[in-house]
Amino acid sequence: MAGSGFVGTGGQVRGFQAGLGKAGLGKAMMPVPDPHPDVFDVQWPLRVADIDRVGRLKFDAATRHIQDIGSDQLREMGFEETHPMWIVRRTMIDLIRPIEFKDMLRLRRWCSGTSNRWCEMRVRIDGLRNGGLIESEAFWININRETQGPARISDDFIEGLQRTTEVDRLRWKAYLKAGSREDAVDIRAYPVRVSDIDIFDHMNNSVYWSVVEDYLARHPDLLAGPLRVTIEHDLPVALGDTLEIITHVHPAGTTDRFGPDLVDRTVITLTYAVGDETKAVASLFAP
Repeated sequence: MAGSGFVGTGGQVRGFQAGLGKAGLGKAMMPVPDPHPDVFDVQWPLRVADIDRVGRLKFDAATRHIQDIGSDQLREMGFEETHPMWIVRRTMIDLIRPIEFKDMLRLRRWCSGTSNRWCEMRVRIDGLRNGGLIESEAFWININRETQGPARISDDFIEGLQRTTEVDRLRWKAYLKAGSREDAVDIRAYPVRVSDIDIFDHMNNSVYWSVVEDYLARHPDLLAGPLRVTIEHDLPVALGDTLEIITHVHPAGTTDRFGPDLVDRTVITLTYAVGDETKAVASLFAP
């Protein structure tokens, strides 16, 4: 659930544009304000550990890049010492066009919404050689080192974040609800390894996306076109937990619970559960 450090024009798929200006799973993400001096802009190569068997940049690897650019931006802005701890509550990723092995990644990061204790941060990842594109938005909560609870973001930090957004009263609202075991189409164990645990003594955010990759390996048809995947975190997963993934497939015509923009689309949900506790919920759908 946690990540150490402050992680992360056009490009969006037509199907996502229907939700422009709305919250929810069908929302359109804020376009990159380019050029803009407060958009953090870096490049690095796509490496072997980041790709799947056919050379595609994986979701879990993309999430690690999103975390890494966040840490780099925090350091660049000069707030690494005063705001060192952040927890991600939700990450939404649009795989628009696959980014492939040996490509050069261009990552741009900027703020799309603020409050006094949390913010939403956008990251756009472009494959510079082959035109691959991934868009993401994450809801990050600033954490007090001593109390382990939400902490106020300093005024000078907020001022810098708000240079790329007019949203200054960002509120949390969950988009997803846990699925039950009774009507699940599949329930399977997901072993938690020592290497999955981060500095917060929790399973790292990127590992939740490895579960998504496991599902996609069994359903490769979902990668035939653009795909939106969202994960919302409720409680941390610890080493020794018996984690199970509960899968539901909601056919088109039954998906009004996910918002009016998704009524005509099939939505898949993955519930991350330890016993009766819901740890996280993921959704997948094509535009």
